Amino acid sequence: MLIASTFRPPWWLANPHAQTLWPVLCRRRPRPALRRERLTLPDGDHLDLDWTGGTQGPQVLLLHGLEGSSGSHYARGLLAACVARRWRGVVMHFRGCSGMPNRLARGYSAGDTADLAHVAQLLHQREPATPLAVVGYSLGGNALLKWLGEAGSSAPVQAAVAVSVPFLLDSAARRMGRGLSRLYQHHLLHALRRSYRAKFQQRADGPVTLDELAQLRDFYAFDDRVTAPLHGYAGVDDYYARASCRPYLRHIAVPTLILHAHDDPFMLPEAIPDPAELSACTHLELSGGGGHVGFVGGRWPWRAEYWLEQRIPAFLAEQWSSRSTATASARASAPAQCSADR
Repeated sequence: MLIASTFRPPWWLANPHAQTLWPVLCRRRPRPALRRERLTLPDGDHLDLDWTGGTQGPQVLLLHGLEGSSGSHYARGLLAACVARRWRGVVMHFRGCSGMPNRLARGYSAGDTADLAHVAQLLHQREPATPLAVVGYSLGGNALLKWLGEAGSSAPVQAAVAVSVPFLLDSAARRMGRGLSRLYQHHLLHALRRSYRAKFQQRADGPVTLDELAQLRDFYAFDDRVTAPLHGYAGVDDYYARASCRPYLRHIAVPTLILHAHDDPFMLPEAIPDPAELSACTHLELSGGGGHVGFVGGRWPWRAEYWLEQRIPAFLAEQWSSRSTATASARASAPAQCSADR
């Protein structure tokens, strides 16, 4: 279902680049107390979870974007919102993103859903009666939607939200090579090369040498020479085709909200899916403005409001409330399934 968003960019932050950069550069980030848990994965590698406090209450699993972490502005904001509602927030760091390189040569990619499936199942097994939702941003949102489509009705979560999703990775790579968006590409590639050097400076199983790494100056080149071979793809075209989430949207069987802005400077408007591509469980909420993981509102700059931290918890609370009502009336422990295919 396609629905119009209630978000409207304020007069002082109408530009999509300003929306994107404001929370990164100007926001005083919340600092909720976090504890770290290290998980050993089935292949012998590891990843880290950062948890807010508490031992009871619904759980919200956060997936960060490219080279993000629990320190990213959007993660800190939503974690603080979870604490305020007495929910438990937990950030799943993709491999190598928690401040320490992971053990294996492989890292993470936009289509990497096995680790998410493992973590979600683990959280559900630990507390099968506790409401569980997943929220993914940008690359993490792509992985989330792809996983939901793959899992269908077997996904062990009651709700999901994806924010500023690339949908089609090829389209996103082309957009990042144009105009001012090249600045974002430069920044993210710098971070990717830094992470690569930190891992492969003392080991010889990297797909490119450090000298070759310096010559990879756009996403097409980096994904073709590094991401694709490390994660089992034949090349960049194979990676972008198989890892993009858009073909999986019609198979989602969990109540899911996708929040997206038409002016997102990380992707082209053509990447936005048509309503016919969405399952009956999926709501695509589009706003005219908002940038990339921005959605900053408020009447004045000194009273900025972060709309995502209102909209996302409101949606999750609504889904959990609906599930409780349905469970009580049906005397069943599982939520009613919505139809995944039309």
